[in-house]
Order: sequence, then C-alpha cells, then structure tokens
Amino acid sequence: MTGLAATLQAFFTTRLIEQSGFSPHTITAYRDTWRLLLRFSADTTGKPPQALDFTDLTGDLVGAFLTHLEHDRGNSITTRNARLAAIHSVFAYAAYRHPEHAATISRVLAIPSKRHQRTDVTYLEPAEVTALLAAPDRTTTAGRRDHALLQMAITTGMRISELTGLKITDIHLGTGAHALCHGKGRKDRGTPLDRETVAVLRVFIAERATTHGYLFPTRTGTRMSRDAVAARLNQHTAAAAATCPSLAGKKITPHILRHTCVISPALAA
Repeated sequence: MTGLAATLQAFFTTRLIEQSGFSPHTITAYRDTWRLLLRFSADTTGKPPQALDFTDLTGDLVGAFLTHLEHDRGNSITTRNARLAAIHSVFAYAAYRHPEHAATISRVLAIPSKRHQRTDVTYLEPAEVTALLAAPDRTTTAGRRDHALLQMAITTGMRISELTGLKITDIHLGTGAHALCHGKGRKDRGTPLDRETVAVLRVFIAERATTHGYLFPTRTGTRMSRDAVAARLNQHTAAAAATCPSLAGKKITPHILRHTCVISPALAA
C-alpha cells in the first residue's frame, strides 16, 4: 500500500467521520473530488489508482486537473475552488504524516483559489412567493406536503438538508412555536415559526397517520433527496409561471428560497 492510499483511507475513515464528524454531504463531495482526481492522475501517469503516490500528485498535475475541470468538464470557478479545497484538506492532513513528501505537499497547498466575480443575490418578489405557494395541488397528499415544505423554506430560511431531515417530533406548535433544526456542522438550533407557517403545519401534521417519522417524507416514508426536492420545485415553478409571468424562464433553486427569507423576511407575512 502506498503512502497516498493509506493517507486517503485514514483521512476519510478517521479524520472526517470519527474525529471531525463531517456531514454526509461534505464527505460525499470530498469523495467525488478524489475519485475524479485519481481517475485523471491514472490516465495522466499510466498508473492504476492503487499504485499512485505523493510523488505522482505533483503541483503541476493537480494544476492540470483543475484546468481539466474547467475546460473539459465545464465546471464553474466556484466548483473548481471547492474541489481544490477538498484536495488541500487531504494534503494538509498528510503534511503531518509524511514529512518525507513535504516539498510536493507544500507545492500543492500553495495552489491558490481562483478569483471570480460574485453574482447578484437572487430572491423572489412577493407576487412570485404567492404564486409559488399556490402552485402545488393541495387535493393530493404530495401537493400538501410540497406546499408545507415551500412554506417552511420561504419563511424559515432553512437549508434543504435541514428541511428534509426534520422529523415530526422536531416541530413544536404551541407557545413559542419553533422547529428543532439539525443544521450544518451537526449544530442544532431552534428556528421560530410564524403564524401562517404554524397554521399550515397544524393541518398538514393533523392528517398524518403517525406522530413520528420525517415531516416531509416520500410516498414510502423515507427522507426526500435533494434531487427530489429540486425536481418538485421546478415543477411548481413552471406551474406558478402561468399566473406570475415573471417566473417564466427563471431557475428557482432551494437556495433562492433561503435568500428570499433572509433578504425579505416579511414576504410571507
């Protein structure tokens, strides 16, 4: 086993999971980055992934990989920088374990993030919020679920992972109504719920056959995936555009709903 192979295994099993407690989403992103880098390195050097070592992953090779991401895979600068951060994390971890490769490691760590122009923050206007909330067909179970999920997303500003991870037992609708949110970095916090959201959740939860399980489940009771939420949001955005033309052609993402709450918290009032 090469030094790189042993370090990668220790980084993912010991560093990320046992010591740092990174979220599954972060671990998956780091894993995907290294899968891409190992494949690129194997194609470039002619060595199989298990034979690669630190001497193969030079600063020049990593730089060529980042160029490959942008030019060949069409990744944005933001994605390129996120991939570089995942590479830097492993090399910073390796610096303490493999001083014999200090020169190679330091050259990779010296690769800077790429500057890019930040885009304007996008959010929904009040009329767009109204149209989007009215789009789900509330005569169906899935439509009532989607309506409640959109209501929560717009009025609380929760991340999509936080929303899909909510359990019915996390919701408290009495005095001081709030949701116990399991957030980024595995930090828990209480998120206040406004009166309209409380009213929607009271009806939505009351019709459920159980008081346990995910608040916004799939048909089989499992947790909704990010892709499933994004697909439903696209569907409802297209339907809402029929009554609110400003939504036509817009790409509305879960993060835009988060921006809507942060920038204009009175939109759902």
